[in-house]
Amino acid sequence: MESLPKEYGYVAIVLVLYCFLNFWMAAQVGAARKKYKVFYPTMYATEAENKDANLFNCVQRGHQHSLEMMPMFFMLMILGGIRHPLICASLGFVYIIARFFYFKGYSTGDPQKRFTIGRYGFVAFSGLMICTISFGVNMLIA
Repeated sequence: MESLPKEYGYVAIVLVLYCFLNFWMAAQVGAARKKYKVFYPTMYATEAENKDANLFNCVQRGHQHSLEMMPMFFMLMILGGIRHPLICASLGFVYIIARFFYFKGYSTGDPQKRFTIGRYGFVAFSGLMICTISFGVNMLIA
């Protein structure tokens, strides 16, 4: 623990914030299941069986994409944050805000709306990749 920078605590806080966002998105999917009558274990609704399939599927897909990205986001935050804790925490916070708007836009039923503010998540994610590469290179030359 002594080898981690003091500011690494911000990285940990941002990671927990993402967990809260994930819980909230999961609750939104649960509410959509009830509203659009898509019951477990059905992952995605079909239009042949449910007239609101697209609306439900957009909510489900917004959350699913966030789950797919979560392992990479966590890994980049944890490793890149060792060398660049404040930059990674800031980029991580931007990523979370963008993820929220990505989900909200997707949940409208028009998938293109996920990019309105959600596109900035990809910029933040790219920054996290650069920080992690910097960490890796620094470890090799140190």
